[in-house]
Amino acid sequence: MQVDGSIEGQINAEKTVVISETGLISGEIFAERVLVNGRFEGTCHAASIEILSMGKVSGTLYTDDLSIEQGGKFLGETHASPEKQVVDLQGVKTNS
Repeated sequence: MQVDGSIEGQINAEKTVVISETGLISGEIFAERVLVNGRFEGTCHAASIEILSMGKVSGTLYTDDLSIEQGGKFLGETHASPEKQVVDLQGVKTNS
């Protein structure tokens, strides 16, 4: 998916989200890979995030693979990708 305009809200993509130089996403992204050469503001969850030379990112990134090209800008915080839940909660008793 390539964004050349402006999007506000949540994006769920199975593969790659590309924000071109004229693109702006404000909200939350869930994708395998995110390339930012425009602007992104919000929260991003991806296996790989690349901020390219014209990219500007502001917000919180959840990834294990972040790269920022010379000229790219990032203001915010990063966290490792949360591990997937491996415990089966079915059958667990709760005190109520």
